[in-house]
Amino acid sequence: MIKNLIFDFGQVLVKFEPYYMAKQYAESVDDAKLVAEVLFDRLYWDRLDDGTISDKEVLRLASERLPDRLRPVAERVYYNWIYNIPPVEGMWELVRRLKASGRYRLLLLSNISEYFAEHEGEIPILSEFDTKIYSARVGAVKPERKIFVVLCERGGIRPEESLFIDDSERNIDGAEKFGIKGYLFDGDAKRLERYIEGL
Repeated sequence: MIKNLIFDFGQVLVKFEPYYMAKQYAESVDDAKLVAEVLFDRLYWDRLDDGTISDKEVLRLASERLPDRLRPVAERVYYNWIYNIPPVEGMWELVRRLKASGRYRLLLLSNISEYFAEHEGEIPILSEFDTKIYSARVGAVKPERKIFVVLCERGGIRPEESLFIDDSERNIDGAEKFGIKGYLFDGDAKRLERYIEGL
């Protein structure tokens, strides 16, 4: 019996779109594309996710790859991206219905930076979750076994009683190897709700 619902954050609860974030502050399409490409390079963000690089270091390295005039833009984008992540259609409403039903414990499991963790209070939907696990604070990322161990220990849950909702097949595979049932999210909140109702 499924008692626990574990949600990913980016591309499940919110849209994480670098160009959209950058264009809020850049003056042209070309500038926005360049800032997004450089600032959100996985070269930096993978290290942000596992907690091995600082915000200042990311900005220093990214700035070296940008024209001088775009360095202030990159800084504004970086420190404001958490305000430019619109909800995935229907997902916040679904989470609130699931919480209100009282049937499940809700947990969040995200590969995400310390900066985000420090500002989680800026994201209203996160108050609905009983437990939140951020990779940068764990020092491990999905689909590594360690992060699922930490999730279960801190959340007080059992893998076999849990469903993990993520948009990455790789992450789903990691969860299932750990004994957690997986659901590969395709952006359709109604389809997910029907699936949960059928459990």
